[in-house]
Order: sequence, then structure tokens, then C-alpha cells
Amino acid sequence: MEKPLKKNERFDWTLTFLLMLFFLTSCIAIYSAQKTGQYGQNFMNKQIFWYVVGAGIIGVVMMFDSEQYRKLSWYLYGFGIFLLVFLYFAPPSIAEERNGAKSWFFIEPFGSIQPSEFMKVFLILALSNVIFVHHQKNEAKTFQSDLLLFIKMGAITSLPLGLIMLQPDLGTALVILAIFTGLILVSGITWKIILPLYGGGAALGAGILYMVIWKPEILKEYLSVKTYQFGRIYAWLDPESYQSEYGYHLVKSLRAIGSGMLTGKGFSEREVYIPESHTDFIFSVIGEEYGFVGGSFVIGLFFLLIYHLTKTALDTNDPFNTYISAGVISMITFHVFQNIGMTIQLLPITGIPLPFISYGGSSLMGNMLAMGLIYGIRYHHKTYMFASNDRGFNI
Repeated sequence: MEKPLKKNERFDWTLTFLLMLFFLTSCIAIYSAQKTGQYGQNFMNKQIFWYVVGAGIIGVVMMFDSEQYRKLSWYLYGFGIFLLVFLYFAPPSIAEERNGAKSWFFIEPFGSIQPSEFMKVFLILALSNVIFVHHQKNEAKTFQSDLLLFIKMGAITSLPLGLIMLQPDLGTALVILAIFTGLILVSGITWKIILPLYGGGAALGAGILYMVIWKPEILKEYLSVKTYQFGRIYAWLDPESYQSEYGYHLVKSLRAIGSGMLTGKGFSEREVYIPESHTDFIFSVIGEEYGFVGGSFVIGLFFLLIYHLTKTALDTNDPFNTYISAGVISMITFHVFQNIGMTIQLLPITGIPLPFISYGGSSLMGNMLAMGLIYGIRYHHKTYMFASNDRGFNI
């Protein structure tokens, strides 16, 4: 028996409150960051505009229920692939290279649009649909059926992954892999498949990192890799020695965050200049101006967001909605871990923005699109008396 809820009870007020805190944090940090750069535009005002657009996206997306998401998933996935292919062949007049990457459409008067930011959410929907349909058709779980599901998920992921790597955009490609990994873990695929494949991948990655550090001549000789292509790895391990080039941003970031100490220097009292700090290095601005306290506040906000998304995944009665939530959690968590990690030398720099805080229209709209899915799950959620605890999926 369904237990009806009023509209105001179905609306996700907790997520709204968290997004408002992110909005305020973003505006304050961007306003301060843009004051120390030679910019001819007000990025804070633009960020406010994109937040308004993002709110509109949420308002539209949350009106669709899970069945409509499933029906639209392949159309959206195909549209995302079309945009990535078109971007690859587009003329420089609408898609010129920027910093060695062809990742944006330039549309006046809106500026640049990065289609890969939307492709991440479209991929979440497509993979969630594949898992859901697969389990419906294969109620008897076997090693062969799990292997087939893994192959299908891998094929769906490899197409956008390859197109994004052609741009090239390593940061977004890593996010695509994080989404794939997160959904693999909740898909119910046996660990007999997951452990060997991911164990082998980890061993391969460790081997390549070892050769980059200790045996670069092997990669140069057999794979024609140039020394400069390892610059970010070398700068990550020893930024001081490479601070004139690849390690410049990292050294500045470490100095900024370190000088903030416990409570920071105060609003707009920055002394360390970091180019483009309103984008990927916005956490460095927060660390310098508000210290450990400010950084902890931001990390705490993300912790609360991830907790709320996890609760949404567990509360829903629809496995498809659970898979969507897991994909969004994987995407946001990796973004936060990678972005903050690269500013404190925990991870190499990859150019990934901090969700909801870094300046960027495409990134913010993509994340708000993902939040719209969560709003929709909450808004259309139905509770049942005497409901079974069996959700039809395995974690």
C-alpha cells in the first residue's frame, strides 16, 4: 500500500540547503580570486548566472520519473556521443584548441561549452539502464551473465572515453573511469571478475609509474614517449625542481594553503598569486584566506552532500534509481578527491574543477543536471507499507 506524500514533503529541502551553501561559498571564493588576476570580466556574476541556469535545469529534470529517465537514457547517450564526435571534426572557428586540447565549443554570447561535462551524466543514465535491464533479463545470476554485463558496460564506457582522450582531456577521462568503477561495484558483478581485472589494471599502472620514475629510457625507446610528457608526474613528486614550468601551480598552491595556517589571512587578504585560481585552484584560495578551518568547512560540505546522496540511494525502492545515485556519488567523490588532492600534492595535477565551487558554466550545469536526477528520485519516491527489503540488486 502506497503512503502518499505532499509535494513539499517530496521536495528535497536538504539538498537545496546544501546547494545554497555551495553557492555562497563559490561566490565568495571566486570574488576574492578574481581580484588578484588581470581579468576584464566579473566571474562571480557569471557564476551566479550559471547557478540560475542550473536551478532551471534542476526544475525541468526533477519532473521526470525513473521510467522516463530509462526511456530517454539512450537518446541522451547518443546525443552526447554526437557532440563529442562533432567537436572532434568541428572547425577552429567554433572549436579551437585551448592549452593543447580541443574540448570546448565557443558559442557567442555564452562563451565556451564543454560537452564532456554533460556526457558524464548521460553515461550514468546509460550504464544504470544497462544494469537494470540486464538483471531483469537474467534473474539467475551466473559467472557468464556477470561477464556479459561487464563487457556491455565496458563497451558503452569505452566510446566516450576514447573520444575524450582524443581531445585530449585526461582529467575528464579519469572521471569517466571513476563512474564506470562505481557502477561496476554496485552492479552485482562477481568479485571473481572484478578483482583480477582491476588488480591487473592497478599493477599495470604501478609498472608504468615505476618506469616513468626509474626507467624512462624504456618508454622513450619502445613507445617513443618524450621526456616532457612526464612533466606533471615529475613535478608532482618534486615540485620545487620544476616550479618554473610544470610545478609552478603546485608550488604556489602549497605555499598559499600552508600560509593560511589555522584560520587564514582573511577575506581578500591573499599574498600568493596563482594564475586562474578561480577555476581549478579555488581550494587554494579558500585555504589561504580561511586556513584549516575554511578548508575543513568545504570538505565537510562535500561529506554532507555525499552522505545525503548515499541516503537517497538506500531509501529508493527502484534499483535503477539506486544505480543513478551510485553513479552521481562516484562522479562527485572523484572530483572532490582529485581536485583537493592535487592542490596539496596528494595527487598529480589533472585540471579537474571542484564541484559547485570552481568557476565554470559547463561544469556547474553538468553537476546541476546530476543533482536534478537526485531531486527527481526524491520527488517521485514512494514509500510502501509492508515493503520488502529485497531491492533486486547486489552490493
